[in-house]
Amino acid sequence: MIQKRNISIETIPHLYWKCQVVGWSLASVYWAYNTYFKNECSVSHTFIMFIFDVLIGISITHLYKLNHKKSGLELFKIASIFRLAISIIILAILFMFLGNLKWHLFWVVIKGIDQSFTTSMLFWDPILITGLRLMSIWVLAYHLYHYYRQQIALTEYNAQLSIFAKQVQLDHLSNQLNPHFLFNSLNSVKSLISEAPSKAKRSVDLLSDILRFSIYTKDSFATIEDELQVIYDYVELETLRFEDRLQLKVEIDDKLLGFEIPSLCIQTLIENALKHGIQKSIKGGIIILTIEKKKENIEISVQNPGQLIIGDETGNAGLGLKNLRKRLQLQYTEMAAFTLVEQPKGIVTATIILPIN
Repeated sequence: MIQKRNISIETIPHLYWKCQVVGWSLASVYWAYNTYFKNECSVSHTFIMFIFDVLIGISITHLYKLNHKKSGLELFKIASIFRLAISIIILAILFMFLGNLKWHLFWVVIKGIDQSFTTSMLFWDPILITGLRLMSIWVLAYHLYHYYRQQIALTEYNAQLSIFAKQVQLDHLSNQLNPHFLFNSLNSVKSLISEAPSKAKRSVDLLSDILRFSIYTKDSFATIEDELQVIYDYVELETLRFEDRLQLKVEIDDKLLGFEIPSLCIQTLIENALKHGIQKSIKGGIIILTIEKKKENIEISVQNPGQLIIGDETGNAGLGLKNLRKRLQLQYTEMAAFTLVEQPKGIVTATIILPIN
């Protein structure tokens, strides 16, 4: 089951607090410089003012954050921009009042200077302007980062949903493919029961191995080596019925044995070659399986005697080839290719081209 993650700045508190402390400390260092040199404060008093400035900045902005934990704010709408502007003004006024209160206490308590509380609290230039500038930067940075994280979460969710949808389609295709293969194989076993019971017994063993691989291989991919083992079992199963009419020749680069390909894709080609080629020929013939590396691709081709059925080349062939085309499209999009062509001298070649990377 896919769960949509609601990622925001709240999910990474350490980063949030680091940015808060570092950002307000840098701003407070500048104010501490002015306090020390322009207001002739001692080092200890300057340090105390520095601490208060950091605490004021963090407290105001963190209060804003607490009230916007589950904000559904969309930055690029007029209503959202208006709400941001109102919030910035309120935060700037609060910043002004707290800053003025700090200075009032400093002049009255520490310096012993008689100062009107009302006059101190209503002093606005340049502290209000500074507050508007700083709160604009902070609020915009906060929401832009929040928006950025939401877009990442949405992208990840959509990607997972796409993968999940593709997997459902692949599972559906596999569920179609397995009964299709099973019914064909059971017909082969059926024809042997009355003619050659011992061969029928062997065919059941081979069929069991093939179905075991098909059922218990949960992944959509399997190595070429595993695929070849299934093919050998399948061809041996069919050889019990066709005898000398069926031969298999395999040409493969051993370095490719560990390469993963869509499961049962080669078996589908072999089954198609047998059904539409060998089975329809009185003499039978040889199925040639070739697996080789060509540039940055793996090319898998199956040749068999026969004629191309009208409609095969346009995608109207049997269920096995239809499913194969769909699986390649789902798993590789445009990076894989499947072709089925009739060559001179009555040879049909099915080819799958898969990217190595």
